[in-house]
Formats: sequence, structure tokens, C-alpha cells
Amino acid sequence: MPEIRLVPIQEFQRVSAAGIDYYRKLELIADMCRLNALNMVKRAGSGHLGSSLSSLDIVVALYYSVMNTAKLGLEHPDRDIYFSSKGHDVPGFYAVLYSLGLLPKEKFINLRRFGGTCGHPDVGTPGVEANSGSLGMGISKAKGMAIAKKMSGHGGGVFVMTGDGELQEGQIWESLQTVAHQKVNNIQVIVDCNKIQTDRPVKEVINLGDLQRKFEDFGWHAARGDGHDFAQLEKIFREFENVTDRPKALIADTVKGKGISFMEGPQALKDGGGLYRWHSGAPDDDAFEAAHAEIAERINRKLGEAGLEPLTNELIETRGRRTTRLKDTAEKVVDAYGEALAKLGEKRPDIVVLDADLAADCGLRFFEAKFPDRFIENGIAEQDMVSTAGGLALQGFLPIVNSFGVFLASRANEQIYTNSTEGTKIIYVCHYAGLIPAGPGQSHQSLRDISLLGAMPNLVAIEPANATETALALEWCVNEAKENCMLRLVISPSPRTIALPANYKFEPGQGCVLRNGNGAAIFAYGPVMLNEVLLAGELLAEKGFALKVVNMPWLNRVDVAWFEAVTGDCSNIFVLDDHSPYGGLGDNLLNASLSSVKLRARKFHKFAVEGFPACGTPAEALAYHRLDGENLAERILDVVKADKE
Repeated sequence: MPEIRLVPIQEFQRVSAAGIDYYRKLELIADMCRLNALNMVKRAGSGHLGSSLSSLDIVVALYYSVMNTAKLGLEHPDRDIYFSSKGHDVPGFYAVLYSLGLLPKEKFINLRRFGGTCGHPDVGTPGVEANSGSLGMGISKAKGMAIAKKMSGHGGGVFVMTGDGELQEGQIWESLQTVAHQKVNNIQVIVDCNKIQTDRPVKEVINLGDLQRKFEDFGWHAARGDGHDFAQLEKIFREFENVTDRPKALIADTVKGKGISFMEGPQALKDGGGLYRWHSGAPDDDAFEAAHAEIAERINRKLGEAGLEPLTNELIETRGRRTTRLKDTAEKVVDAYGEALAKLGEKRPDIVVLDADLAADCGLRFFEAKFPDRFIENGIAEQDMVSTAGGLALQGFLPIVNSFGVFLASRANEQIYTNSTEGTKIIYVCHYAGLIPAGPGQSHQSLRDISLLGAMPNLVAIEPANATETALALEWCVNEAKENCMLRLVISPSPRTIALPANYKFEPGQGCVLRNGNGAAIFAYGPVMLNEVLLAGELLAEKGFALKVVNMPWLNRVDVAWFEAVTGDCSNIFVLDDHSPYGGLGDNLLNASLSSVKLRARKFHKFAVEGFPACGTPAEALAYHRLDGENLAERILDVVKADKE
């Protein structure tokens, strides 16, 4: 049975105190952190190992050799500040913080769980100095911290990690100019140059050219070195201390997945036929055990060579063995989207698909393989991608733009608005919509996109319930819509396959009844929240209460006559939004009900994701926001009972 184990802090203290070669000691500590990061990602069931392992040696060098943070503590105003702009490397970063006693054990072992640590950096975690978000923000944020240190008269420098793929983001180059021009010399940037993006080599997505020269042309002092050579890293950082008139940048050549042979970039790309499979997710049992054995053997060999006892660790969890990856128990709407997109591409030669380094996550490989000449990979640059789509649309093409909703709707909002004013038609597909999955944290949970894009005068927003409706929605957007479209898709497997009526037609402004009832009506959309309201209906039925459940995929368009008819005689109307309480379906249905003489007197209730979204498992996040089936049933019953009193 696979065992999840923890290298306890006492082992790090033992190695730190040992009288062995200093750089060999750092190698041991780094591998012990690798082992812990591997175990915690496996326990969480998801995470980013490739980036964690490529940057881990650099983070160990910073905290154990270069920075004063561990010595002064996390609250000292003169401490050195480190944070990662790319954020994917956070499991490795947590492992280093834990090794130094800066991150409590209970936090560390509960990666991506409620009350533990988020899947991307969050300042609620001890040792995390800044949140990550859409890529490219880090150097600007580090500049603000560095200026603040000077203004406050505090010592210490600011170190920020970026990914090499992240350098495709435009804000990076804005920040390089302003940092140098404003003479912010107490800042150091480290580029984790592992040469692989999500799943492809950086040079195949956007070739970055001579990075050292580019930094120097922007007025920085730049150096290049081996990001896995502790002696070389220390030498470069010590040399940086003598450069006081300019900001500094280290382009650290690293290997994605370093320390686990079959995850290391060159070998993994070869094994994957040119695609890197270890960027995100947890390894299956066989891969986990092989990786664990490889790292543990290397640690024990080095300990033996140094005359030290073998590694001891603490058992955290034992699991039943699974020799293969679990198959999804329900459909994934993103797969249905990808298949439908490829079919439409055969009939519509004007379709051009644009991606922002998320082709696999967004189900675009089908289209890319069939129509490579009509697939444009833009890299990590949503604003550039959206304006490119605008130019294509002005020349008569139909661009279909893809990215995670939280980045596309917000980062490129001004570009989307400008495209809208030109009277062209573009389809924006906002993937990773809503609260779930919640493990990556609030940087990835898209809960503002309906309000941000739904406010465009000529844009219709849709979220389908299942694979069938996904194909229908995309076909409508492509072949029938006269306006711009936003198609909102969840990324994870559906909790259940939502069954639509046999005679269902995809009509603008209309949904369909999934469960009949006359006690109250609740409207929802998307597989995550429809699953919860169906569960609530089932639980309420056991108590003799008949809840009508309505699927409403049209998020900012309502056929008022249909709305009146489907609501029937229900005196209480509920809406469940997989979104903030503002600007979602709830607000649009409320406006529709106020415009209806028949519905104006009904009692209207909105359920939505209040405040910032919780991080954790799907069940934990839904329960925290009281949006799971059990809580919804209770809340609905409380409202109805109060109405009768």
C-alpha cells in the first residue's frame, strides 16, 4: 500500500548540525525537501511538482545561505523578503519553510485542504509574503516592497522568483523598465529557466532569445548560472551584493522535475512525445513509489558517505493501492467542448482558435491537431491574445479565445471591451469557472467573470450543464449568435452527469426543468451547482417538500415569458450562483422578475459565493460557503418555514 510519509523537522536539524561539506549539506536538505513536496502533492491529489523541483535548489540556497530571513524571523522589518511570482512552485517552497520551522507541520501536511495551505501562494500562510495571481505581477510587487523598505529606512533586500514562460507576460517588461528607471537597486529577480511551460518547451511557444542581454538592455545587472549548483549560486548572489547601482537578475538554468529522473524535462519530453506530463496533478501510485524510492535512495547514499545514519520519517497516511489512474466517474464538459470545436472547424473555415498556454487544460488539442494553421498559441499573454482576436475579427474571421476565466475576463477586460465596441463577433471561452476545484486557491477560482463580461452591451454569457448542452451552446455561439459570446466551462469532472429532458431545445433565454415541484423553484447552472441543487431537492423530498430545480444556462439573457411560465405558482424563487453575489444569474433573474407583473410580488432569494472563496477539497469549499446540497436544503426550508409564520 502506498504510504505518505513526512521527513520531520528533527531530521533537517540533524543534517544542518552535521559536520559535513557545506554544499553537500545543502544538497541533502534540498533532496529532503523534494521528498516532502512529493509526499504532500500525492496526499493532496494535485499540485505542481515540475516547477517545485526545478526551483527548489534556488529556494534552499536563498533561505539557508543567502538571505537573513530564517535568522531574523518572519516579522523583523530588516528581513530579506522572498516570494514567487509564478506560484506553481509553492509545494517546494512550503517544504523549505517547513524544514526551517517557519511553517507549522499541520499546515504543511494539509496542502490544498481547508485550514491547510493553498495550491498557490496566499498571505494567510506563514512565510508567504505575497499572493500570486495572473502571471507577470511579481516584479512590480517586489518593486513596491523594495521602495517601501527604503522609505521606511529598513534593511534587507527583496528577492522574487519568476518562470521563464512567465516572461511572455507584458507586465514583466513594464516592470523591468520602471525598476531600472526608478533606481530600485535593492531588488533581485531570479528566473527559474527550466525551459518548459505548462507542457511544451518555451521556445516552441514563444522563443525568449538571449534573456541575459535583454535584462541588461533594460538597465539591469544580469548573470547566468546553474540553478542546481549551490557553490555557483552562492558565488553569484555574493557578487550581486557588490552591485549597488542597479537591480540584479539571475537567469538560473534549471531542469523541470529535477531530482526525479523520469520527471526531468528532457527525458519527460521524450517519453511524452514532445509533451511534458508532470506540470500539474499528483503522480499515480506506481510513479509516486518510483519517485519516492529514487529520492530516498539518493539521500541515504549521501548520508552514508558522510558517515550519518539513514533517514527516518513519520508515517502520515496509508492508502489502498491503485495501479492505474482513476477514471473519471462522470463526464468533463471541457472534453465535449474540444470535440465539438473540432467538428465545427471542419464546417467553418473562418474559425481561428487562440490559446494562452493552456491548450491541454482547455481541451484544444483536438482542434490543434486537425487545424494547426488555424490554431494560434499566444503564450502567457492574455491581453495580446485578445487584441489579436480583435484584429482577426475585423478581417472577417471568427476567433474563439480560450484561457482560464479568472485571467481572461479580468486581465484582458479592457481589450475585450474595445473589441466589443468594433461591432465584430468573438467567442470568449472562460475555462476553470466557479468555486470548484478549490485546491489551487483564490487566484484561480473565477467568481467575477459573469459580471465583468456580462456587462458588455453586445455579449451573451452562457454556462452549460453537461456535455450535450456544451456542444449545443458552442454550436449556437458559432452559427446563430449575432453578438459576442462568453462560454463558461468548469474544468473538473462533473459530480454527476446532469440529465436533460429528452425534448430539450437550446433556446435563447430559456432553460429547462430538471426536477418538478411546487414548494419552491430554484434556478442554477453548470454541473457543479446543479448537482448540489438536485441533491438538495432529493433531501427535501425525504421531508415531504417538493423543490423544482431549473437549469438556466443563459446567464445574462432571460425570456421573461418562459421565466413566468416555468416558475408556475411557486411563491419563493431561489437562484444559486457559482459566482459572486453581484452581477451573476441571480441579479439578472431578479431584474427580470421586477419587470414582470406576475412575478414582482414573489419572494426572491440569492445564494452565491460570499466573500473570498475558500481553499480546500470540493466538499470543504462548498460546505464552508453553505452551498452544498445539505446546507442548501436546510437554508431553503428555513426560508419557506419563515414565510409561513
